[in-house]
Amino acid sequence: MAAVRYSVAGSVRKPMANSRSVGAADPRERTEVTVVVHPKAKEGVRQQVQAMIERRAQGRLSPEEERRARNNFRALHDADPQDLERVEQFARQHGLSVVEKNAARRAVVLCGTVKDFSEAFGVTLERYEYEGGTYRGRVGAVQIPAELKEVVAGVFGLDDRPQVKPHLRHRGHRGNVQWHDSAAISSVFTPAELAKIYNFPDGGDGSGQCIGIIEFGGGFRPTDLARYFDELHLHRPEIVAVSVDHARNHPTGDANGPDGEVMLDIEVAGAVAPKAKVVVYFAPNTDRGFIDAVTTAIHDQVNRPSVISISWGGPEANWTQQAMRVLDDAFQAAAALGVTVCCAAGDNGSSDGMGDGASHVDFPASSPYVLACGGTRLAAASNAIVEETVWNELPNEGATGGGVSAVFELPRWQKGLKLTLHSGQRMALRNRGVPDVAGDADPVTGYRVRVDGGDTVIGGTSAVAPLWAGLIACINQLKGHNVGLINPAIYAHPEAFNDVQRGNNGAYSADLNWDACTGLGTPNGKALLAIL
Repeated sequence: MAAVRYSVAGSVRKPMANSRSVGAADPRERTEVTVVVHPKAKEGVRQQVQAMIERRAQGRLSPEEERRARNNFRALHDADPQDLERVEQFARQHGLSVVEKNAARRAVVLCGTVKDFSEAFGVTLERYEYEGGTYRGRVGAVQIPAELKEVVAGVFGLDDRPQVKPHLRHRGHRGNVQWHDSAAISSVFTPAELAKIYNFPDGGDGSGQCIGIIEFGGGFRPTDLARYFDELHLHRPEIVAVSVDHARNHPTGDANGPDGEVMLDIEVAGAVAPKAKVVVYFAPNTDRGFIDAVTTAIHDQVNRPSVISISWGGPEANWTQQAMRVLDDAFQAAAALGVTVCCAAGDNGSSDGMGDGASHVDFPASSPYVLACGGTRLAAASNAIVEETVWNELPNEGATGGGVSAVFELPRWQKGLKLTLHSGQRMALRNRGVPDVAGDADPVTGYRVRVDGGDTVIGGTSAVAPLWAGLIACINQLKGHNVGLINPAIYAHPEAFNDVQRGNNGAYSADLNWDACTGLGTPNGKALLAIL
């Protein structure tokens, strides 16, 4: 009699759109899989997270209370050693070897052949072709035995399809677009200029802080970075590359490829907080790579980033439920540990590029435990805003993402908000609204950066996430402690923002205070320092 097996909740996969199976995956191919287990106390973790978020937002955690709260959280959050042992026993029974066990990440990394993994998890692995290449994929749910039913939260790496895209846009050939007939009005900026325009606090340079940046391809060249910061007359930040799942810093030489994302992120965050340490976590572009990169950064006991920038994502509909659940758990852990996570909201307007005529939001920006960063179009003069509207240059130059999550419930700090549709109709916000905040993102009014030996202009919400990460690093420095998840505090103080009230991203329009295009607005750095 065959042993009873159970489906891992939310693990069902479908083939990628416009892909086709071309046969079975090579059974001898060796690969790695990450098994994520549940925390020691599921409900206890959620209650502890909420308590720490609230107390930190109210400034009621002393340094000693912060230390105790973190230790208490880890005691509840980390994996039960017996659960890790159960996964290891299961692996040995199926000829799989254990590469790593990590209680803080609640992860067991397994290695073996496609044949052994297929039998162990009850899946059929095939090769699929799509326009951009090939991937190893599966259809249906991952299966586990009864003894792991209450242990396993997710299984990642059996399917290695590309999961996310960078949210950047290169400037087209439309010239120096201006709203006013004045040569004094700027429409292209260095990050340092934007820091002045957005009134970043005096004395903030990121000293003593570490900014984590998550990347899924491409790389940086130290010579390019050195020249960039020298030309801006800025201190050269310390930049470290960390390999996750065997990925590494690997510049492609193509400025229009992932190198553009990597260099944009480093240069924007580094120019805003030039004395911070910048740690770049390189991982494969898969759901496993994303999860492993995020959990590695959050629980990095060597570099200890106080803020993390993520400029990659994809529509909620393209993720499995297990992946979103595990990542949302990771972002809750970051919030409990005082780590701010800034995520780009997407560059395809309210559709998020799905093309089905409906509205969608981008994940991980839709997690309630991250700071979702939308985009604007900016004109400025004499370090002051002249005009700022919603970034919407569709179909060619992109538009800020934003809307309402189909997955995540309305967080407490967004209760009572109204959603303004493009038609002008206003209705109650019923699920998590995206974004929370915004910044300059239109490539027409973009960021001066250096990529692969050349100077260029790049925009997109990809630039906004590291801009906010740099600001948070400076605020942490000036406060002398991590501000962590700032969402509860900023929704109580909309006056700390430059409210953007003109424009739309397709389905949604800008409005007074929060809207589904630019969130609460763009930062007034000094005001934020005062209210956090």
